[in-house]
Amino acid sequence: MFERLKSLWVIGTTVGALAFLVPSLAIAQSDPLPSWNDTAPKAAIVEFVDKVSKEGSPDFVPEPERIAVFDNDGTLWIEQPMYVQLAFALDRVKAEAPSHPEWATTQPFQAVLEGDMKALTAAGEKGLLELIMATHAGMTTAQFEKIASEWIATARDPRFKKPYTELVYQPMLELLAYLRANGFKTFIVSGGGIEFMRPWTEKVYGVPPEQVVGSSIKTKFAMKDGAPTLFRLPEVNFIDDKAGKPVGIQEHIGRRPIAAFGNSDGDLEMLQWTTLAEGPRFGLIVHHTDAEREYAYDRKSEFGHLDLALDAAAINKWTVVDMKADWKQIFPGN
Repeated sequence: MFERLKSLWVIGTTVGALAFLVPSLAIAQSDPLPSWNDTAPKAAIVEFVDKVSKEGSPDFVPEPERIAVFDNDGTLWIEQPMYVQLAFALDRVKAEAPSHPEWATTQPFQAVLEGDMKALTAAGEKGLLELIMATHAGMTTAQFEKIASEWIATARDPRFKKPYTELVYQPMLELLAYLRANGFKTFIVSGGGIEFMRPWTEKVYGVPPEQVVGSSIKTKFAMKDGAPTLFRLPEVNFIDDKAGKPVGIQEHIGRRPIAAFGNSDGDLEMLQWTTLAEGPRFGLIVHHTDAEREYAYDRKSEFGHLDLALDAAAINKWTVVDMKADWKQIFPGN
């Protein structure tokens, strides 16, 4: 159920310095992907990039058409034990609870305050949508950006005890830099909230806010005390997940990507839209197989559910990354 609701969470630094250093480091080294083992996925990436970026190659793709799209949760950073933006929503309920004494006896807020995940799950989509609207709407875009930015700077992952922005995947940071060094434009296309991601993606991934595609709630322009403002309304605007991802790509980017990177069934349609067309195409799935360094999960996981897309990878000849076997390291600095 949680996989279906991934996009609802969105409705609504050390790592930064490292991310900006990655491009120059990658170019300076003979190996542009040093955190990748010399296995088939790395070879497939290098082969694809070489053939589409080398002038004179029969598969050469002009630079403006070299578009690569990346899912975020589980593809660029951690998504267990729950999506990061869901953790943000739950923390916001706890922070706002003193102003809402009625939440102590009202579901699904009571479940959040009591840490009752069973009751929270039982609340279903309707209940979780209530949480999202209570924590992501009813404020200006500037207010929401401030709240989200402060949270992402201070929140810590429960297992690794680190900021979430330090739990990004070093091999994927290198891949982003490698693609950009070879004329690609890199976009994030996530079920996560577009306004939740935009304040920090440039610092962490080198992806500016205008190259972030995500889910959104409706926003209204208004003059307030003589100043122009954008106000976040408690209404769904767009869900950028599953079949919504190709739509979001078309509406925000306007070009069909030639490379797509994901990790779950929520990315299936994006991979299909990118790869099932003429010309050189590349699709990659990050398969979480390393329980010791990160997590191992796929077909039975509520978060990052990977089932249909894993089967489709074999049929469509997408590259599947086995994190345990194909990555020398998972996070920066470890």
